[in-house]
Amino acid sequence: METEFAALAASGATTLVSLMVTDSWTQARELVGRLFSRAGAGGTTFADLDAARATLLATDVGDAQAAREITDRWHADLYRLLQTASVTRDDLHDVLTSLQQLVNTSAARPVPVHNAINGGVQHGPVIQSGRITGLTFHVHDPGLPVQD
Repeated sequence: METEFAALAASGATTLVSLMVTDSWTQARELVGRLFSRAGAGGTTFADLDAARATLLATDVGDAQAAREITDRWHADLYRLLQTASVTRDDLHDVLTSLQQLVNTSAARPVPVHNAINGGVQHGPVIQSGRITGLTFHVHDPGLPVQD
């Protein structure tokens, strides 16, 4: 049983930390916060989740050490919940399933892009792209008569 608890807590912590830097963070925070609230640690846990996310966002993208420390901390907290029977294995499994769905949803969601053009006058279409296929421009030449 201990091995199963450890694996479940590790998976939950890894998934939670991966969601801390996505648009799905708010939903993940609520799911995990409610789980800890049932165990009697609600207010502190929401603040702890926010602090962990802030730390993760403030670190360099390649700082694996910070992510590992945060993951280890949440692994220990989730494991403690299971050991003390504050939540059941099924409770944590349900939250983990929901977190994994958030991971899958955030990976499939397109990221909006905004481009600004400045520094001159453009008298026609401006296109910024990595790859363009099948594009046709119909441009009226002022020197040619318009057909009706």
